[in-house]
Amino acid sequence: MTRNTNARVAGFMFLFYIANGVATMVVLGRGTSGDGIAAMLTTIAQHTTLVRWGIVLTMLMFVDALVLGVALYGLTRDEDHELALLALSCRILEGALGAFPVTTLGLLWLATGADGATAPDATVANTLGALLLKVGEWKTIAGATCFAVGSTIFSYLFLRARTIPVPLAWLGVMGSLLIVAALPLRLAGFISGPVTNYVWIPIALFEVVLGFLLLFKGIAAPTRVRAT
Repeated sequence: MTRNTNARVAGFMFLFYIANGVATMVVLGRGTSGDGIAAMLTTIAQHTTLVRWGIVLTMLMFVDALVLGVALYGLTRDEDHELALLALSCRILEGALGAFPVTTLGLLWLATGADGATAPDATVANTLGALLLKVGEWKTIAGATCFAVGSTIFSYLFLRARTIPVPLAWLGVMGSLLIVAALPLRLAGFISGPVTNYVWIPIALFEVVLGFLLLFKGIAAPTRVRAT
């Protein structure tokens, strides 16, 4: 694909990926709400169609990550092929970790599919549900770490090539590094609460602005190309 095509695809996918993620959270939030595992399983049993659509939306996000990663690779590979390939690998792994919604599938099985001889008692169901939620949290943090590393590299390549506004590129680099630093601390239990959400604000702003920029304006030629 041409640079302009890659830019348009990347811009669209930035925005679509965000919309897909928000829609997934809303759908699964409504379909799995409840205070405690027992309440969640009851909600899931009452909203199985909603939860199944949430699974579809979750798996669609793998395609989002893959297409976005390839488009960003196309925009940055001429600046540094190896770094761009490393960033693409991170974005592919990010998508792969999210492609199998083990927590949602497991809770759906406990709520609707575990019957007869295979049905666990309430205590076992609560234990399994709690484990599934924790595994989902760990998997999400792992995927987010892959995202943050890939985003850092892509943003650095944009900054080095001067193909997007320099302040925006710096926002991408610093916002991504903030997440890279915060996620291990969250996983280890050093930080928790609202701060774990606040650290996403800079990178969210970066991706929305960059998405619209690439979609409607495109991308500049690298500095070394403009200099020739």
